[in-house]
This record gives sequence, structure tokens and C-alpha cells, in this order.
Amino acid sequence: MKIAILGAGVIGVTSAHYLARAGHEVVLVDRQPAPALETSFANAGEISPGYASPWAAPGIPLKALKWLAMRHAPLILRPGLSPAAWGWVARMLGQCNAPAYAANKARMVRLAEYSRDCLDALRQETGIAYDGRQQGTLQVLRTQGQLDAIGKDMAVLSSYGVPFELLDRAGCIAAEPGLAGARARIAGGLRLPHDETGDCFLFTRALAEQARALGVEMQMGVAVHALEAAGGRITAAHTSAGRIVADAFVVALGSFSPALLRPLGIGLPVYPVKGYSLTLPVADAAAAPQSTVMDETFKVAITRLGSRIRVGGIAEISGFNRQLRTAALATLRKSLADMFPTAADAGADPQFWTGLRPMTPDGTPVIGATPLGNLFLNTGHGTLGWTMACGSARLLADVICGRPPEIAHADLAIARYRA
Repeated sequence: MKIAILGAGVIGVTSAHYLARAGHEVVLVDRQPAPALETSFANAGEISPGYASPWAAPGIPLKALKWLAMRHAPLILRPGLSPAAWGWVARMLGQCNAPAYAANKARMVRLAEYSRDCLDALRQETGIAYDGRQQGTLQVLRTQGQLDAIGKDMAVLSSYGVPFELLDRAGCIAAEPGLAGARARIAGGLRLPHDETGDCFLFTRALAEQARALGVEMQMGVAVHALEAAGGRITAAHTSAGRIVADAFVVALGSFSPALLRPLGIGLPVYPVKGYSLTLPVADAAAAPQSTVMDETFKVAITRLGSRIRVGGIAEISGFNRQLRTAALATLRKSLADMFPTAADAGADPQFWTGLRPMTPDGTPVIGATPLGNLFLNTGHGTLGWTMACGSARLLADVICGRPPEIAHADLAIARYRA
């Protein structure tokens, strides 16, 4: 079967790999000149099944109001007059209740845990290298209030069987010695020993080369304009290089997926939530993070990627605006300076980047079949695309191939929004 995959970020490339390995003829299409040049390019580097939680949770509306008032705010709300933005926010707020949170959390953890297992198997099978580390992640709590409130998170982790360690100040520094310079700012921490880190860009590019060796055709620098439908099926994709005819089509275009699907009568509630990252070379390895440290106050992740430090975070609701805001850079620098004051080369030119995370209102990605018989989706992963990529792709490949998937998947498809 010939399968056209639209989008060559980490989701599209992993989908291409698993489908090609299953014996299909695969063509991978992306408007960029090479894979992983948009949202997958410089994310925070976390592979964090333990943090797989929907943003929509009880108490979040009140927290959001507090965040908006912070000088170094983890949340920035600039939707303007966009009906799409306000509609998406309203739908997300509608999920901020205990029953919805429990349902959304359950399916996100299910997929994230499965994805970590798939990544581990892929790493062993291929020997793929991407500055990966399997040393857990540490959520640093600066205040006693944060420490007192962490009991709810631990209860959730326990209910899903996710291992964790509650650490005091000394325990945090033992886990991440580079935090010794931030001793006075640490009240405690929550460590997730099974979480991982790695450079999503390096992984995606390396896997794309392996997919090419499996026979995947790469059409890079080719924009997808529309999908042509007839008889309840997709007959072709219209691109800047002409029509692509295939037996099946996979939309993995992240935040740009809804625009392609809308003319087909498919309403996909994915919105671009803007994130930022800062990358600097390591100046002092002993003073740098060994894995990922999450600064709970600013919702910023500080990750060691080989000889570099990646600082990522912030959620900005401002549509497709890609402006690099100096205030966001200041927030990332503030968190790094507080946690690891001498770790990075302050004199180096920083790589300051922004990307659009494709978020659904319930936090769960959309994976699987659509009302059109040969059209499939793999999109809407939000901040967890790197965490969920391998599991999502393996699951989708099983669905397309007609094999029984290894995890429950019916509640991941777009049909859940019609229920």
C-alpha cells in the first residue's frame, strides 16, 4: 500500500519509519527543506511520561489568573479578537473538572508510557543516537507551599503506577549536584526516575535517514495545499509539486492540520500554543544539570543535551505569531540563573527559538481514523510530541495495517469530539 504522510516533524518521521518497516511504500512531504525544522527543532528535550497531564485540570483557571500577573509569567494570553483562540480557550476551560481530568490523564499516561517502551525498543534495534540520557527528571519546588501541594500530584502518580521520589533539599542536590549553588532557593523536589531526555531534532533527523534507507521517499520543500476527496475517500493531495496519489493519507502537520481538514468538513480542535527555548554551551559540567530540572515556579525545563544546556517553557496563546519576545528570553534566563548560575557560557551567543505546539483542549493527541475511509490523523500532541512520538506512530501503523494495537486506542481518535 502507498501511504502519503503530510508533515516531517518528529510525529511524521516516526510514522514514516514504522509504516515503512511494516512493508508499505511511504512518501513523506513537508514544506521545509529538511525534516524537524519547525516545532521539533528546539523543544525542551524532555521525554516525560511522568508529566503526561492535561493542562485542563481543576483549579487551573485560578492558577492561570495568578500566572498572568507574574513578572516572569509562564502563561501569556494574547488571543486578540480571534474566534478560534477564544473558542479553544473556552473548550479547554470546559475540561477543567475532576471527571474530565481523570479521563484525559488516563489516556495520556497510557500513551506516554507505551511510547517510552517503543522508544527504548527502537533505540536497541537501531542504535540511534540523539544526546539521550536515561537519568530521570527532577521537579524543583521553591516554596513550602509548592511542597505542601505536591501531595495531589503524588497521589495521581501512585494511582497510575508511575514511580517517583519525594526529595528534600539535600536529596535534590544529591540527584542534581549542579543545584548546589541554588541551595537557598530549594524547598524540595519530586523526582521521576523513569523519565528521559534527548535532542528531538537529532533524533528526528537520524530516524529520517534510517527511514530513507527503508525506502521512504522524501519530498522536502513541498507545501501541501489541499486534499481532494471523492466517494468518502481522499483521492489525492494537492501540493506545490503537483498531485500526490496514494492509497492512504496521514495528516501530521501539527498546528497546521485543522486548516487542511476544515474544507473536508472535519473540525479538529487544535490550536498553536507558542513555546520558547534558549540553548547555550556548557561552561562548567560539574555545575550543569545532568538530566532535566523543571523549575516549578516558572514552569521552565532546564535540560542537559550533550555539551549544551536547553532551557524551554512558557505557554503563549497568540495564534500563529512567531515573534521572539525579549520578555520570554528574560524568563528563561532568570530560571537558568537561579537554578544553575555558573553552568552555561554566558558570553556565547544564545540560540533563542520559538515553536508552535499543537494543543487540543483536552490535552490528548488525535490519533487514528477519520470519517473518510483512507484518511488518518497523528497530531495535537501539544508539549508532549517528543514524549509520545514513538508510541503514537507505532499505534497508527497498527491501525492502518489492520493489526490489533498493543494499547487501547478508540478514545484517541477524532471521534471522541463527536461523542
